[in-house]
Amino acid sequence: MASFIHRALFLVLFSALSPILFGTHSHVKADDSLIKLQCRNSETPALCIQCIHSDPAAPQADKVGIAAIVINCLRSHSRILASNMTKMASREDDERLRSAYQSCSKGFLKAVKHLLKVVSVLKMGDYDKANAGVMSALEYELSCGAAFEESKRKLPGLVVYEMRVYEALSEAAFRIIDRF
Repeated sequence: MASFIHRALFLVLFSALSPILFGTHSHVKADDSLIKLQCRNSETPALCIQCIHSDPAAPQADKVGIAAIVINCLRSHSRILASNMTKMASREDDERLRSAYQSCSKGFLKAVKHLLKVVSVLKMGDYDKANAGVMSALEYELSCGAAFEESKRKLPGLVVYEMRVYEALSEAAFRIIDRF
């Protein structure tokens, strides 16, 4: 009888202490297989994976956290693009091009604000609104690129590269959010 009580007491204590000793796992965490699974449907899975691995919070992220990380990468690229456009505007003598650079910079700064809201609505579970916010932010980049295509003026290669990364990360965010 005493050994039964000891075993029962052990099981009760073990059950009570398990969450403390081993942690709770109510969400699937972002191991490499989850990250690859979330990124595999994007057109640029390697870029998507690289973005996620760049965030120190990635190992603790669930699916929504992974999407938020991709959105944060987009915000970072939007800030970089805004800064680059501002610098180019300050060096431009042609008034029309300077105005185009300034317009692009303002658009990318607006995109940063949109993307900040996207993370909030994403965490609230409003995935349609999150995708709409990503699309709104992407439209600033697309209109900027179109303005320079119309002017026949070439953007510097690094800026074009940043814009392509921005488009690819936007597409990855759409694909990840669509899977919720």
